[in-house]
Amino acid sequence: MSDFLMPKLGADMTAGKLVAWRKKPGDRVHRGDILAEVDTDKGVIDIETFVDGVLDTLLIQPGAEVPVGTPLARIRASGEAPLPVTPSPSAEASPAERPLAPQPRAATVPPADISTVDLSRLRISPSARQRARELGVDPREVSGSGRGGAITREDIERAAASRATAVPVPTKTAEMADRNVRMRQAIAAAMARANREIPHYYLSTTIDLKPALDWLAQRNDEHSVTDRLLHGVLLLKAAALALREVPELNAIWKDNQLDLQQSIHIGVAISLRGGGLIAPALHDVDRKSLDELMAELRDLVARVRTGGLRSIELTDPTITVTSLGEQGVEAVYGVIYPPQVALVGFGKIVERPWCVAGQVVPRPLITATLAGDHRATDGHRGGVFLAAVERLLQEPEKL
Repeated sequence: MSDFLMPKLGADMTAGKLVAWRKKPGDRVHRGDILAEVDTDKGVIDIETFVDGVLDTLLIQPGAEVPVGTPLARIRASGEAPLPVTPSPSAEASPAERPLAPQPRAATVPPADISTVDLSRLRISPSARQRARELGVDPREVSGSGRGGAITREDIERAAASRATAVPVPTKTAEMADRNVRMRQAIAAAMARANREIPHYYLSTTIDLKPALDWLAQRNDEHSVTDRLLHGVLLLKAAALALREVPELNAIWKDNQLDLQQSIHIGVAISLRGGGLIAPALHDVDRKSLDELMAELRDLVARVRTGGLRSIELTDPTITVTSLGEQGVEAVYGVIYPPQVALVGFGKIVERPWCVAGQVVPRPLITATLAGDHRATDGHRGGVFLAAVERLLQEPEKL
């Protein structure tokens, strides 16, 4: 029997809210199957299982917010006896196994100050007038049920009770604003931790992109519009192949030591339309063709902005690549996202004078930067990495 846990989907994530189950007890599940949806500061994320078996027991009901590492369900191996049936979570269940009931929001309309309001022309009884002052209800906003439309004491008390129990329904805009605030808080916590714990060093180099762009233009002319590549895919593939030469940049800092990662999963920084930033992983970038990477990048960007990200895409990045070229930025000096130990940045392509074979000619240039963790590497190894990226982009047909 194995536990299906609330995953940690960010360096500073402490809890998540279970939104829905995708499977029910008794269903057979396989590694990679989506079992649940969890709401986090990054949005609603699909959570997959990493074991094969049968979903035995659901321990948490939708609506509950539980700490990272809390068992959400139990999965039994094929042939293993099911657990004894136990009652559904109730008032006697532990807080971690009990769904959190929505809490009514406090009234947003404060009691009215009617001490200076002229009520002489209203049909209202003296008792109702006094009760209105006590409860802070403006009688001018109350419909009377007494004779001739007179406002009674009961009318005032009903108005006060209605105001106290009203729960405003959050709008889509309000929900998005709240999520953006929480995302900015999560980013702030992660970046504050990074600046506090990681001794950054920064390097940059200018790369002549003419060979890469010429090859890309010729290649795209031979394909349909839907199958064309963007230059960003060349940058991702070059960075991934360069990591083979400097593997200590493809690592995480764990338990006060460097933990080299065997697979190269690049976190791609993607801006959200409503604000905020997320960097889910493209997997095994060094082993995929440019066409495969382009298709996966398009799919990833679409799912970031419409929903459908998987937990593995948030937990797997071994290094992050970011580009602000579309915003006109020429160089990016980023902050490393812990527990990663490096971040690669690319700026916009600019045409500048460049010396080629003793001749000064106009060339499309791009600035590549590296933010490195000095606990893991030094400037020499970082320089080797950037030199490898530059060399690889001079031979794009080999990417």
